Amino acid sequence: MRVVYTGGEGEITEKKSRFIATVKPVQSEEEAVAFINETKKKYWDARHNCSAFVIGERQELTRCSDDGEPAQTAGRPMLDVLLREKITDVAVVVTRYFGGVLLGTGGLVRAYQAATQAGLAASRLIEKCKGQQLLVHTDYNGLGKLQYLFGQKHTVILDTAYEADVTMTILVPTEQKEILPKEITELTNGSAGLEWGKTCVYALIDKEVVFF
Repeated sequence: MRVVYTGGEGEITEKKSRFIATVKPVQSEEEAVAFINETKKKYWDARHNCSAFVIGERQELTRCSDDGEPAQTAGRPMLDVLLREKITDVAVVVTRYFGGVLLGTGGLVRAYQAATQAGLAASRLIEKCKGQQLLVHTDYNGLGKLQYLFGQKHTVILDTAYEADVTMTILVPTEQKEILPKEITELTNGSAGLEWGKTCVYALIDKEVVFF
């Protein structure tokens, strides 16, 4: 699932109105509400502080607020951006300083969506994945073959222990749990020993594995 790793702030100007989007990762509704209230206090002098948040692996919890703007012109369009981009565990507040020119309903929708996209562009998004660690026991003759296979499959090697034999600890994405062990067995003619380890949620960040 796509989530915000580090939040950010983006800004656009539309017909003299400033739209400031503040983005933050959140894990619960309480955390999202606290962030929204905190942002409202920060921008207490703004005309509107509209908000939207999405929580849950399947984006099951969603809330949005127009905060005084015409119905369906701010919060819902902001929420639509998050849902369309398939981002979860995130809250966004778009602060508007009114510039004296009315934008109309269509103009408001476009402005709040553009501001939300600017906030996301200023944030760091990552892909969280589910997987399981797999210990692969092999002799030194099979090591090169396995290293080649894992390179071709872009499999993450967490650790390699060189003793009488070699034990490689790899990270297997959930969607490869059926096929990868079979490929290892076929490649080594059944000589490799396989031992499943713990399940995990992880992301690749700057080519490094980060566990959650």
